[in-house]
Amino acid sequence: MTCAYVGLGSNLGDREALIREAAARIGAIRLSPIVETEPWGYADQPRFLNAVAELETELPPRELLGLLLEVERRLGRVRAGQRYGPRTIDLDLLLYGEERLQEPDLEVPHPRLHERLFVLEPLAELDPGLEIPGIGTVSEALAGLQSEL
Repeated sequence: MTCAYVGLGSNLGDREALIREAAARIGAIRLSPIVETEPWGYADQPRFLNAVAELETELPPRELLGLLLEVERRLGRVRAGQRYGPRTIDLDLLLYGEERLQEPDLEVPHPRLHERLFVLEPLAELDPGLEIPGIGTVSEALAGLQSEL
């Protein structure tokens, strides 16, 4: 079993229900507090709810990504239009054990994990000492990002 962390976000529909349903469908064993955040990447859209889920999985990273994409589809996610635009649900594979992967359409740790307060804060609620391969601990990444604000 591998411990993986998945970022969850929603800014359309019943945001909290969608996040909780997605967490259940991916088999989350823990879910961070759900926080409301400003949009990132494209500002002219509704505010998001964001959280991070921890899960134990036997799926290899590529298959886990396939599961995340399927859950998004089943919960009404349509991948069309503005990048970083409004969406019912967004699931990002943030960490997969201690692995570092760089493949087409799959990078672990997530390449922008250390730049996103809306991911680092919920992740810190779950495990501030968690190591982000190539970056440092979650709390160190969070402190570095907060010092830039």
